[in-house]
Amino acid sequence: MNGLTISELAKNAGVNIETIRYYERLGLISEPPRTKSGYRIFPPEVIQRIRFIKRSQDLGFTLSEIKKLLSMTESESSGCREVRLFASQKIKEIEFKIRDLQSIKSVLQDLSSRCPDQGPVHSCPIVERLSEGGEENG
Repeated sequence: MNGLTISELAKNAGVNIETIRYYERLGLISEPPRTKSGYRIFPPEVIQRIRFIKRSQDLGFTLSEIKKLLSMTESESSGCREVRLFASQKIKEIEFKIRDLQSIKSVLQDLSSRCPDQGPVHSCPIVERLSEGGEENG
């Protein structure tokens, strides 16, 4: 049987063995055939699939979103338009997260600027604000 063992696949795809097993459990990659001795033998094209998954994760896609992307690539009815719309939705999510992070940064900068850099920790404006559990109103 021609193909790759799980350790060969992991090495070639740049992931660890547990990642491959996890992707199998999630259905991101198919369970491969086994040899008579029980070893799983993966087809070489699985390397590209795992690299696709990893690059997609690097761009912020969740594993469930990646599963949807993969199904689009395998569907005869999907086209570039569907993928573009899917990516556009992800861009909107990222923009929302950026605004959220900028807001958080602004609050932390304000609190840090109020810190006298001396005195007991319980009188620190950062600790006081965190203890209140509320949001900074500017």
